Amino acid sequence: MRARDKAAVSALRSTLAALDNAEAVPVDEAEPRGSTLEQSPVGVGVTERARRELSEHRVVDVVRAEAAERLEAAAQLTAPAHADRAARLRAEADVLLRFLDEAGTA
Repeated sequence: MRARDKAAVSALRSTLAALDNAEAVPVDEAEPRGSTLEQSPVGVGVTERARRELSEHRVVDVVRAEAAERLEAAAQLTAPAHADRAARLRAEADVLLRFLDEAGTA
């Protein structure tokens, strides 16, 4: 953000959101709630569930999917009017792929 790299900021923000979504507990895994007011849970945080812990492999899969999604969208933008958008999507994918390359060498 300090470098004012809009492509990197956009790619990282949306990828962090995708990782956050991947950690969410699916609705079907949530505990059933009471159907009447008397059976409903009461209190702060009583309906909260612990989020899933993602393995390193799963995190890499999510980041790779985000990069692939951008490259696919850029490939579909063939009209000259969309050249700027396609270039921005490719730049975002490059940012994500760079992170994967750095993580693989570390």
